[in-house]
Amino acid sequence: MQNAFLHGDLHENVFMIQPQGYVHPQYPNHVCKLHKSLYGLRQAPCSWFSKLSTKLLSVGFSESKADTSLFMLQKFNYVIYILFYVDDILITGSSASVINNIIHYLQTTFVVKDLGSLTYFLGVEALWCTDGMYLTQRKYIADLLKRSKMENAKPCTSPMASNCRLTSTDGTPFEDISLYRSIVCSM
Repeated sequence: MQNAFLHGDLHENVFMIQPQGYVHPQYPNHVCKLHKSLYGLRQAPCSWFSKLSTKLLSVGFSESKADTSLFMLQKFNYVIYILFYVDDILITGSSASVINNIIHYLQTTFVVKDLGSLTYFLGVEALWCTDGMYLTQRKYIADLLKRSKMENAKPCTSPMASNCRLTSTDGTPFEDISLYRSIVCSM
């Protein structure tokens, strides 16, 4: 989805100062009232989600109770799943023709770019084979090990001895605390 956040409609009054280079010479202190969402606007993700979900619900999709970014369409002879994260959308299902119709339907409102078969999405790699698809995080883990300079570390079933007792005074402090936090949050 190209420029996803620019498709959201605003349902409240939002004003911004005139952008640099576009200040009206006769009204330099005036502000702009926005009718559409902009990147960086706090309301942008919510208005984008609202517009896309309304479009999907209007053609019979239902929202998953477990994941609000997952939409499902189930008919007698097919099932379609749409999962989106920010401006990336995955569409899969049992009918290629229905998937194509949905893509064309979304193109009536949004600029949609079809990137073909799934290869990588949110840290999950899709490997296609004759009997289906395998999902793996091998690349994600390899990138994480490289970032933490641990790509040559020996693998083990448990990263720590189970009978070890640690205290706050043991060991040496981690040199780069932001790298440490980033790695821990990535796991």
